[in-house]
Amino acid sequence: MSDMFDFGSGLVPAHKHANGGGWVAETALVADSVYVGPDARVYGDARVYGDARVSGDAWVYGNARVSGDARVYGDAWVSGDAQVYGNARVYGNAWVSGNAWVSGNARVSGNARVYGNAWVSGNA
Repeated sequence: MSDMFDFGSGLVPAHKHANGGGWVAETALVADSVYVGPDARVYGDARVYGDARVSGDAWVYGNARVSGDARVYGDAWVSGDAQVYGNARVYGNAWVSGNAWVSGNARVSGNARVYGNAWVSGNA
């Protein structure tokens, strides 16, 4: 059974994720293994899976994908068709959007913006 939650454009069917209590729209897919913190949001057609974590006031939405051991936290946003995977971290006030990919051990933080067709990858 769904509740209703306003992600910013009116009420939509949603539920609190069992692992962390953050709001997840019924249109989004979030694996049971994922942690979605109590103030985090996942909506639209976003997909979050693996051992990923979305916490703080972070938002993952649109067609975004977050997977592997990736972390999105603080006030960060991942949107559009963006992908964050591997051991990547997106945090602070950072945004990853459009067709951007952030992978490996990359860190995107502060007020950084990664968008368009950009790729950011980091090695250990």
